[in-house]
Amino acid sequence: MHPVLLIDFGSTCTKVCAVDTDERRVIGSAQAFTTAATDIAIGLETATVQLRQITGPLDYEARLACSSAAGGLRMVACGLVPALTSKAARFAAFGAGAKVIKTYAYELTRDDAQEIRRIAPDILLLVGGTDGGNGDVVTKNARVIAGIEMAFPVVYAGNRAVKEECVRILSDSTHAVHTAPNVMPVFGSIDVQPVQLVLRDIFLKNIIHCKGLSKTEALLDGILMPTPAAVLTALSLLSGGTQSKKGIGELVAVDLGGATTDVYSIASGLPTRAGTFLHGISEPYVKRTVEGDIGMRFGAFGIVESAGMEELLRLSGLSEDKAAILLKNIAQDPSVLPRDKDEQALDFALAVLAIRLGITRHAGTLQEIYTPVGPMYQQVGKDLSQIDRVILTGGALIYSDKYAAIAREAVEAVDLSALIPRKFALIRDHGYILSAMGLLAGCDQDAAFEILIQNFGKEEAYAACQ
Repeated sequence: MHPVLLIDFGSTCTKVCAVDTDERRVIGSAQAFTTAATDIAIGLETATVQLRQITGPLDYEARLACSSAAGGLRMVACGLVPALTSKAARFAAFGAGAKVIKTYAYELTRDDAQEIRRIAPDILLLVGGTDGGNGDVVTKNARVIAGIEMAFPVVYAGNRAVKEECVRILSDSTHAVHTAPNVMPVFGSIDVQPVQLVLRDIFLKNIIHCKGLSKTEALLDGILMPTPAAVLTALSLLSGGTQSKKGIGELVAVDLGGATTDVYSIASGLPTRAGTFLHGISEPYVKRTVEGDIGMRFGAFGIVESAGMEELLRLSGLSEDKAAILLKNIAQDPSVLPRDKDEQALDFALAVLAIRLGITRHAGTLQEIYTPVGPMYQQVGKDLSQIDRVILTGGALIYSDKYAAIAREAVEAVDLSALIPRKFALIRDHGYILSAMGLLAGCDQDAAFEILIQNFGKEEAYAACQ
């Protein structure tokens, strides 16, 4: 036996998974509430004690970890064109341990600077201009940012022609400065992989300062990546396979967490309807979006704000007074699990709405337009309407016996202009192993793939929009 311990320090739960790389199987898994507010080692110890009760004592050959225990770095982006800045920032953030909370376009104003100071971001991404293009705006923005007397790091990934000047301006300020190649070297073409690596490095250094994690790290072989990157690695491996074995093909995955709702698509997203043309920047084959305002616990009020109390009451069958009391209970104790029918009904409604919001925001849209040659369709973003496999992870989905009904309700009321999956097989991440397999893939890809196929190779249920 060659046991490996795989750990995910999540924002809500710390998950541990023991695997045998010789037999290529999961030996056992367990989880406990993440104790990031006090000492993260406490939650890890609780989870490993539970795991030991399942597996017995094991002499692990390696202990690998990923983390999103701080909820991801809160990132602000400043650029030139609003839509392009937002898209470039979101693409740069996915898998890098960051979440975009605000974007600014054109020249930063004094009010913008004051707002950034109030936001107090963990990181600021400064972009703008194609290489050799407009350099005045990004240079002026560098001066404004340099005047914000806070210690957040700045990553410059804008116009190469003014890179040295912007770095000089920022280096004389309170901000640590990092650089990456321009995210848009030519108009309409986004290249975010280099800046993702910079953001990921900042994340991994930052996350070690989480309470107790620096001490815990001494017991590990390292925090190798942010949790979203681990999940993304596992999903990509499951979809594409290895050099010798075929994967399951294109898919969508929803990770419904306590603080965020993450949606992944491993798909081309090209138009499937005749007479449709793509508009705007093409999106990556592997895409992740993180909805930082919606989640089952820390983000419960965000769900209500985005979807509306009326829809929450319709889905749950609760009175407004009762729903308000239960939501308040969640806010006071995010670790609380549903204990009676009313709390189960609220969780059902929250899960439906979180998935609906997350997957709709992630997918592309279709709009009918009229041209000289007649009506045509304009697609913005990815067409996921023909994806027939959806993977579900997150406690509210893994442990619910109503997961199929949740998925069905989530797509039922969505307008047809949203290019979300409509008819699909459901597969659940029963053992909470996606992030673990992403970690394992880094040292034994074949073992990780075989375990993924064992757990995700069979469809469990079917959901379809009527």
